[in-house]
Amino acid sequence: MYMRLVQLNVKEEALGELRSFYDLNIVPALRSIRGCLYAGLVQGSGRPSECVSMTFWDTAENADSYEKSGLFKKLLENAGKYLADTSEWKILLTEDLSVQYEEVREEPVVNAYHLASSQTGELLSAARMRGIYLRVVSPQLRPGKEEEFKRIYTEDVLPKLRTVRGCRYAALIEHTSETRKMLSMSIWDSKQDADDYEISGTFDDLTDKVKHTFSEIYQWKMRLEQETGNQVVTSEELRVEGYSVVAGQSFF
Repeated sequence: MYMRLVQLNVKEEALGELRSFYDLNIVPALRSIRGCLYAGLVQGSGRPSECVSMTFWDTAENADSYEKSGLFKKLLENAGKYLADTSEWKILLTEDLSVQYEEVREEPVVNAYHLASSQTGELLSAARMRGIYLRVVSPQLRPGKEEEFKRIYTEDVLPKLRTVRGCRYAALIEHTSETRKMLSMSIWDSKQDADDYEISGTFDDLTDKVKHTFSEIYQWKMRLEQETGNQVVTSEELRVEGYSVVAGQSFF
């Protein structure tokens, strides 16, 4: 199976309109596309303007065909009025040498991931539930440690995570082109269940099992924190993000 994520920066005042647009326009359009198994709009927890359109496909070829057909571009253009402009500006120098400023629209970021075919039924069953909470952990791995990370995650982390109360689904998802880019994705009955898991200490215990495979910058951060006792923030933090599903439908 194949997962496609389109990251959107939404105008806060237009969040309700985007949810309606997604259910009334995007979901029906994707329902008719060959190979599309699920389409959902998820909203960042504590970051309401950060949304992601998450779709699941039976094959990468069908997802690529959808994007190349022009429908993706059309739907994105129609949703453009709900999206926020970036705060960046482009400086233009005209023929008469006067300076003009042009606001640059922030283009949505598209990422694609492979999922094992054995995960299809379990994932779609969990995604079909109303009110679920999506939790995504993004590690930055050290080159050459990808296979070791996957082995430990599969043998030690995943079995434990799936026994935690409220966890409906958990899997390691690999990026289609960047080998160091992996996601630990879990689906929960509620945000409270996910928060309880994190504060229980279990998340820290599981992270300890794989943190030696994290990037050199992260290893330096851990050594410095141990030596100084102070918290250090780097460009390669272990990112933990949560999302609530606010619109969408399963076609499976």
